[in-house]
Amino acid sequence: MTKDDSTQTKDDRAPAQSRPEDVLRDGNLKASIWRNEGERGDYFATTFARTQKDQDGNLRDAHSFVGSDLLKLSELARKSYERTNELRREDFQERRSSRPTERGRSR
Repeated sequence: MTKDDSTQTKDDRAPAQSRPEDVLRDGNLKASIWRNEGERGDYFATTFARTQKDQDGNLRDAHSFVGSDLLKLSELARKSYERTNELRREDFQERRSSRPTERGRSR
């Protein structure tokens, strides 16, 4: 399983503001982790795709999987879960370090 942004598909060529936060790959399968804004702050969602070439040789993403993809897909889901937790921790640390310190506050 690798982390790779070098192979661009139609979905990957979107403007920078709509690019995934991270992409994890295992062969032709990928998990794209997206940052979304909600009422209670940012959250992350993950989409899964299988990259394949169409009749003209262009790379396209499919969102259906055959039986032999399922174990790889489950591992990508596990890795995505771990990466999403890392991203949440990083966000928390950034918010915590950018918050002004309160003097004289007792704990």
